[in-house]
Amino acid sequence: MPAPVILLPADPLAPRRPDPHYVWEAQQVRELGGEYALLDHDALLAGEAGEAVRRVPAGSGPFWYRGWMIPVPAYAALAQALGGRGCTLLTTPSSYANAHELPGWYGVFEGATPSSSWIPGNGVPDAGALAESARLLGGQGPAIVKDYVKSRKHEWDEACYVPELGDLPALARVVSRFVELQGEFMTGGVVLRRFEEFVRDEQGRAVEARVWWVDGEPVLVGPHPDNPGSTPEPGLSQVRTLVRALGCRFVTTDLAQLADGRGWRVVEVGDGQVSDLPRGIDASALLAPLIAA
Repeated sequence: MPAPVILLPADPLAPRRPDPHYVWEAQQVRELGGEYALLDHDALLAGEAGEAVRRVPAGSGPFWYRGWMIPVPAYAALAQALGGRGCTLLTTPSSYANAHELPGWYGVFEGATPSSSWIPGNGVPDAGALAESARLLGGQGPAIVKDYVKSRKHEWDEACYVPELGDLPALARVVSRFVELQGEFMTGGVVLRRFEEFVRDEQGRAVEARVWWVDGEPVLVGPHPDNPGSTPEPGLSQVRTLVRALGCRFVTTDLAQLADGRGWRVVEVGDGQVSDLPRGIDASALLAPLIAA
């Protein structure tokens, strides 16, 4: 099989060049002896998958994508459009969904990650659905609100943190504000996650490690993009077993250490194709196994 090619988003203003955010990854791919092709990300999100892959050489690949997040239906459309050009994605649409959205990975990681419940839908859930979701988490204590992919932790008090699940009016206010702020970017539905206290830095941010896995092996362990100056060193033996059980070839796990010292927890799982790298990190440890896979 030919060596994999990295599919990167094109610069919207100069479509023959990579998006400025991914120029450094493109350079490292070339330095490692690999190749990249360009995707029109805006066209893909507009429902024009065929136009999005217009610059992808027919019969090339197989491909790993590295770029901006893609909704699951759009990723499936991308795979189909590439297939029409005789190209394949190494991460299938079903594997992408399992790693990218919480309901896809939660069953495998349950017990190693904060307890969660979710309510499908793009709008604000009714009071009964919220009460049942809170009940599934024990009905009391603190929680956070997110959708299947993202939280709004930068609007912590108004759209993320719920001090007491038993206060249903307050829960409804936070959920409503979260849905309002997410707007068109709302993905899947509302998720409630049990709040756990983690070790924090001087700015009050949880110190997280982002671990990159290719075919069940950790190829890069570094800081989370939100706190790139940290140097966490999590244990990975339990997480390795869970990543392999998930069965997705290219994933990330964000890990944080409990404040009471009882160990590390999986905060998020993500598809490695759409997980961001901290600026300044040496990405060769990640890119080299991708172009050799």
